[in-house]
Amino acid sequence: MDDGASRDRASDTTNGMNGCRIIAVDGSAASGKSTVGKRLAAELGYQFLDTGIMYRALTVIALQRQLDLHDETQLEALAASVDMRVELADPSSEKQSRICIDGVDVTDEIRSGPVEKAVSIVSQARPVRAAMVALQREIAGRHPVVMAGRDIGTVVLSSADLKLFLDASPDERARRRHKEFEALGRDSSPDAVHDDLARRDRIDSQRTVSPLRPAADARIIDTEGRSPDEIFREAVALVREAGGVSR
Repeated sequence: MDDGASRDRASDTTNGMNGCRIIAVDGSAASGKSTVGKRLAAELGYQFLDTGIMYRALTVIALQRQLDLHDETQLEALAASVDMRVELADPSSEKQSRICIDGVDVTDEIRSGPVEKAVSIVSQARPVRAAMVALQREIAGRHPVVMAGRDIGTVVLSSADLKLFLDASPDERARRRHKEFEALGRDSSPDAVHDDLARRDRIDSQRTVSPLRPAADARIIDTEGRSPDEIFREAVALVREAGGVSR
């Protein structure tokens, strides 16, 4: 892990704050949680972790090794045997966090089409989630953090100082995801993106382990038809309300 300048800023910022050392940002796919989470971390001088990259990285290796993605025994052995290292990028920069498996950087592969389709299957496996949650909690214990995912407020960091849950309609989220794919040069139709998001929503919300849902004490942010700046301002207001912004 690379704590670097972000850790120094986090220490400085925390000295002038009353709380909110740990902020959980959950939400469905393409709800805007990663965008908002990263901006919040930059605003606060905290580290930012999008936990989805961890499940995606493990999915990369599972596909490379041609594992049966529905076989929890194989996935458990994989999760237990690999050495996963996350190098968090400064959230105020344009750089992305890097993730390595057994010393190999797989960051550039985690957004591929095959991984996009398989990650919800891999991430619903109980032993996979147990291994990832343990690592995520270890990261959160090192420094103030904004952590984004689907079960951060309910499972990973259930005692977080502030829990946010972002959501929007399937149509809105599909539009955003299709726009992301176009920016990446990925060939995909709006209908295909919509169908894939619906599939992922179904898997994420119906899985028996850590299903996608807001924590009982989460603050809900409806991102429908709103700009990233509008959503960010509401998130900052909620952090300030919780005693987490000194300026």
